[in-house]
Amino acid sequence: MREVTPTRSTALDLADERRLMRQGYEFLDEKRMLLATEMLRQMRQYQAQSDALAVELRSAATALAAAVERHGLDQLQAYPVQRTPASAPHYKRSVFLAVPLLDVTWPTELPSERPESLDPSPEAEACRAAFRRLLRMATQIGARAANLHRLAREYRRTERRAKALENVLMPEVDEAIKRVNEQLDAMEREETIRVRWSSLTSAAGP
Repeated sequence: MREVTPTRSTALDLADERRLMRQGYEFLDEKRMLLATEMLRQMRQYQAQSDALAVELRSAATALAAAVERHGLDQLQAYPVQRTPASAPHYKRSVFLAVPLLDVTWPTELPSERPESLDPSPEAEACRAAFRRLLRMATQIGARAANLHRLAREYRRTERRAKALENVLMPEVDEAIKRVNEQLDAMEREETIRVRWSSLTSAAGP
């Protein structure tokens, strides 16, 4: 409980403080809603990408099994890899309510020169393409998951501040305002009684 001096000036100052706290709470409450909306949007995209990744995982597993059956595990491990990527990801950075966000997109892959193999096969090339797609999708999902983590962290921070204002600071100021007003009313009643008593005493005379 804060200690306050029961004066009109104190009452006005407390009322101003209460008004500023209310404005701060309304701002934080609106921020919470906006963060929650953005989190839901990011979550929907994350879920869609996760579903697509699950399909791609099954496709990659099938391609890997076919390539292993065609070449054997040892020979497939020696299959030459593409030394340089045919394309690089594009990173789009943005800021949402002071929260940094990242989107990863991949351009359409152009045909590139493939490394020579002693025993090339459609199965091995399909396996290579499947895991390349898998890698692309994983980078996009990783960026989306990081966005959700940062948004959730900012939401929790905003939630704590809003609850501190709503449940601690504003009730404390309300109680202080009530206490000051009660003390001022009591002082006014005492002054009124004193003035009336003085008037009655003066009218009665010696």
